[in-house]
Amino acid sequence: MIETCERPLPHGITLSCRAAGEAGRPVLLFLHGFPEGAFVWDFHLAYFSRPEHGGYRCIAPNLRGFERSSAPTEVSAYRPKHLVQDIAALIAIETQGQGGHLAALVAHDWGGAVAWNLANQLPELTQKLVIINSPHPGTFLRELQHNPAQQAASAYMNFLIRPDAEELLAQDDYRRLWEFLTHGKNGLEAPAWLTPEVRDQYREVWRAGLRGGCNLYRASPLRPASAQDPAAAAVSIPKELLTVTLPTLVIWALDDIALPPGLIEGLDQYVRQLTLRTVPGASHWIVHEQAQHIADLIDSFLHQ
Repeated sequence: MIETCERPLPHGITLSCRAAGEAGRPVLLFLHGFPEGAFVWDFHLAYFSRPEHGGYRCIAPNLRGFERSSAPTEVSAYRPKHLVQDIAALIAIETQGQGGHLAALVAHDWGGAVAWNLANQLPELTQKLVIINSPHPGTFLRELQHNPAQQAASAYMNFLIRPDAEELLAQDDYRRLWEFLTHGKNGLEAPAWLTPEVRDQYREVWRAGLRGGCNLYRASPLRPASAQDPAAAAVSIPKELLTVTLPTLVIWALDDIALPPGLIEGLDQYVRQLTLRTVPGASHWIVHEQAQHIADLIDSFLHQ
């Protein structure tokens, strides 16, 4: 059974969360992306909280700026250091009596951007890391700087930083956001997972406000350069800020049109204990499309 809760953090941010499983059990924490919310993990919260699948305490926060979580208005509040601070504080709350660390941190899309940073800066907070179609900052920067195909695939980011992006995204019953979820090999044909019930869950997240999600893009320079902004072209990241020593499972849907598989090339240069699993025929929304397969891959990794 999925429960909802709020977690006030010591630095003044409150995260709304979805959770399942008994408190005091080893903790799995799940981070969502854009334009999603914590609800996308409901299948996995229920699955991994069952005794036959580990009986974990499973929790999925809405990132700051999403759903009922705190939503600072200033763009600077969405820089990676603040997002990492939120998740580190939530881990401290959820792992009391568990040694202060997660069994695993699982993340997709923007949640993965937070997770990559946390794994580099605070590896003691989790035993394992699972990343689903979220580019490592080292390979993403390389592709944004040198690969025209990635630059074209990421061009939508420069739309999302427009000052009127929130207003435009909300028009016509969120037409542009539905296009994010339905573009792919079937064009605008709605995928089977996008049921009326799931659409209503998305609408509930979006009605709470879109500024926080757009501010994630505004606060990050990792986007294609434009005539007005050098963006990624002006970025340099020291390798020590890119190295991940944790056992890491990367699951990559190969039909992701925004994040093509070039992003996993050379990943082992940054991730010392890498397990890579590619999934043909799956899109960026693999968490919805192949929820059971994702669960199976994570389950196997947790038992390695």
